[in-house]
Amino acid sequence: MAKGSLRELYIDELRDLYNAETQLTKALPKMAKNASNAELRQAFEEHLRQTSEHVSRLEQIFDLLEEKAAGKKCLGMEGLVKEGGETMQEDYEDAVMDAAIIGAAQRVEHYEIAAYGTVKEFAQLLGEDEQVSLLEQTLDEEKQTDERLTQLAEEINPQAQEAGEGREKEEEGERGEGKRRTKTSSRRAA
Repeated sequence: MAKGSLRELYIDELRDLYNAETQLTKALPKMAKNASNAELRQAFEEHLRQTSEHVSRLEQIFDLLEEKAAGKKCLGMEGLVKEGGETMQEDYEDAVMDAAIIGAAQRVEHYEIAAYGTVKEFAQLLGEDEQVSLLEQTLDEEKQTDERLTQLAEEINPQAQEAGEGREKEEEGERGEGKRRTKTSSRRAA
């Protein structure tokens, strides 16, 4: 039987978000651990605390709706978390890794901002004012986290660029030194 009401869609989307937030409570500690920048690590630790509050707010909404929170796996978040995990397996210099982690985290934030914006609109249409307030609070926190990550990226990305340029120059120097040694060796042999 097809689902036919906005309320059913709203509950379905809330379950998806609940699972997404639960997945993040497991992913954020890994992101914090892999961050070399102290401010970035602190941002992830702070967002983990917020994410726990987001889970609690969603549970509050499910109580108000007299619905079960579980029952849906968020495949979108699963993919974003998996992609972020793969990024952290790369062998990047510290600042480059931090830049990569920020990129992965911002993709997650944008996904959440879109999802919370959607369910907040559904709640408004359904006249669920208390739920709108809870969702708006979380949406604002997600936007603030995204802004903080942008500020950190503005600081860290130039460091990542410098690290990359320094490494490239170092590699060029090693290649040049190797060529000089080869020419010198060839002259001696002749």
